[in-house]
Amino acid sequence: MDVQEVLRLLRDGASDREIAHLVRLNRRTVGRYRRWAEEHGVLEGPLPSARALEERLAATWPAVSPPQQRSSVEAYRAEIAAYRARGLEVAAIQTRLAETHGHPVSYSAVWRLVRRLEPPRAPAVCVRVAVPPGSEGQVDFGYAGRIVDPASGALRKTWVFVLVLSWSRHLYAELVFDQRVETWLLCHRHAFEAFGGVPARLVLDNLKAAILRASLYDPGVQRAYRECALHYGFRIDPNPPRTPELKGKVEQGGVHYVKRNFLAGREGERCDALNRKLRLWAGPVAGQRIHGTTKDRPLERFQAVEQAALLPLPPTPYDPASWKQATLHRDCYVVFEGAYYSAPYRLVGQRLWIRGGSRTVELFTAGHELVATHDRAPRPGVRQTLLAHLPPHKVPGLIASRETCRTHAAGIGPATTERVEGLLAQRPEDRLRVAQRVLRRATHVGAERLERACARALHFGTPDYPTLKRIRAAGLDQTPLEAGPAAPRAEGLRFVRQASEFVAGLWAGTRGGER
Repeated sequence: MDVQEVLRLLRDGASDREIAHLVRLNRRTVGRYRRWAEEHGVLEGPLPSARALEERLAATWPAVSPPQQRSSVEAYRAEIAAYRARGLEVAAIQTRLAETHGHPVSYSAVWRLVRRLEPPRAPAVCVRVAVPPGSEGQVDFGYAGRIVDPASGALRKTWVFVLVLSWSRHLYAELVFDQRVETWLLCHRHAFEAFGGVPARLVLDNLKAAILRASLYDPGVQRAYRECALHYGFRIDPNPPRTPELKGKVEQGGVHYVKRNFLAGREGERCDALNRKLRLWAGPVAGQRIHGTTKDRPLERFQAVEQAALLPLPPTPYDPASWKQATLHRDCYVVFEGAYYSAPYRLVGQRLWIRGGSRTVELFTAGHELVATHDRAPRPGVRQTLLAHLPPHKVPGLIASRETCRTHAAGIGPATTERVEGLLAQRPEDRLRVAQRVLRRATHVGAERLERACARALHFGTPDYPTLKRIRAAGLDQTPLEAGPAAPRAEGLRFVRQASEFVAGLWAGTRGGER
């Protein structure tokens, strides 16, 4: 440190604060130099040489020597540089050094060493925008490193979602494993519930979970995000492309602050445990710090003023949903996340909009007409079907079973039941289709006529399907059964003609062969 430079600044009338900033000394040290210079009259007249000043200082004030050139944390220079490379703030470095070495470490000493390691850059000119309480929030994702997935135990890339209220600077943060639309919307819901209200406008980047087309004047907003905004009542205000500085409150005071103060040095911890710590940290630590711009504690500003200015939460939370388009295939199903959902067969070949919520899946036409609502399939590969969506002539064969045939036949009558049971009991051939065909006659001719036809066919011992059709075609089912020629019922084969007639014919044929 140049003693002459300190005295020159003192002679120019600079304040202790200005001198401390320029020569990087403690203000108390600058104050001692000022008092010494006033006592020994070196603030007026020609300025002595540096050597003369040092000799005079040592002789007249031996207890005060020039400031130490070696920092109290110089021994930790390599550690501090490594911490800075990992993104730790000065306060976090001070805490880590104290934990590692077992003794208190000066924050100022760490700060001064960091200043020497990283010379300050020329500041960029900017304009600060002040907003009323509750009028704006800024939201963003930031990469958070690799954190342990509690489900698999493996390290996974992780992102931190941060929403900062622009007036109070109070924030909400949450760690997630992806930036999908569903995750983005669920994080919004959690943030609004944590705040107990909704800011009137959200400023954000052009990330794909929210903005489909980045544009200065006509951005294309993701359909699910529009739905979420309408549900909660906030406006979506995406930044123009490549202008992250327009949401500096969440860039620096949100994502950057969380990453460098909470997340730095925590690689390898479990995500669920870190989220619990993060929720606790956001209140008593982040919320109780003195903010560099507002000079107030964010949590106190939020509780005193901004919380009451937020929009109220709706009666029910938003059900996070994702939207996609898919073609209705010829089997009357669309595919959504590996599961199959039916839609009316008249729409086969058309593109449908699919809204997938946490509990339901809704299908819409291109004109936004709701055509189907299904419970969400529990896993991929499951089919969710409404029979009304299928062609009517395909439904009976789809739902038919032996039990349904028996139930249907019992509702018609005992003769139909006996005939259907006989078909179902036949072996080894499977006569289920024939039983279904018999029962379908009730649709064409009526249940009463089918019952009478089955009774007549059973009475004469010919209850096959062609006979049933002939009885109906000839109108015999309308004739009382007593008027027809009855045949005795017996088990086994039954002949209409006498056996003697067959024997006589056989004998005549034999004699003819002899001739």
